Amino acid sequence: MLTSLSGRSVIVTGGSKGIGKGIARVFAQSGANVVVVSRHIAEAEATAEEFRAKGGTAMGFAADITSMGDLQMLAEATEKAYGGIDILCANAGIFPQTKIEELSPEDWDFVSDTNLKGTFLSVKACLPYLKKSDQGRIVITSSITGPVTGFPGWSHYAATKAGQLGFMRTACIELAKYGITVNAVLPGNIATEGLADLGPEYAQSMANSIPLKKLGTVEDIGYAALFLASKEAAYITGQTIIVDGGQILPESMDALAQA
Repeated sequence: MLTSLSGRSVIVTGGSKGIGKGIARVFAQSGANVVVVSRHIAEAEATAEEFRAKGGTAMGFAADITSMGDLQMLAEATEKAYGGIDILCANAGIFPQTKIEELSPEDWDFVSDTNLKGTFLSVKACLPYLKKSDQGRIVITSSITGPVTGFPGWSHYAATKAGQLGFMRTACIELAKYGITVNAVLPGNIATEGLADLGPEYAQSMANSIPLKKLGTVEDIGYAALFLASKEAAYITGQTIIVDGGQILPESMDALAQA
């Protein structure tokens, strides 16, 4: 059993839906004080209210993760509400599907600013407060797409997700002197609103390509993040955990057919 996170404060960017909401829910159920961050305050506060209704401690906050000013206000508000910041889950990200021939420089920059620059800015804004914690943790939501696999239409997304890991490997060295660990979770295909938008046939085809024959849940990612944020993970930094049901392992669909 992991040491309780009761009284610990955690910021989850992109926490009002999808994987972020699953991460935030797991932390709320574990007794942490959760800040649900979204671009829209109504969505952030609605999610926080869900957690409070089930006995959790949570608040919503609206911020654009491409804005250093917004993120500094987020960090200040978290300290005011909960006395500091112990854990940052840098989760917010977008993945519009556009193939390279149709991809504009502006769309590339938009995805890069949100997914990659947003991770850097989130860490930078929270760092002064994480340094004060005796259990500073940063957990980045990357992906198998980019660091391990590729998929048509996601060149911009894949580049940012691989870039997050490059950032992580240097950040963990720089921040080690403060006792802060920096790690990443790499989800495979997870059942979220975003995946649902791609249609049931896509979802089923993805499930068929996974050895466990099912899509992951947002809580599956949340539990991996919870472990990396725990006291027990204090000696783990600069590492990645792939949570994909074995998706990246088969050489081909034929390998699954013969299993």
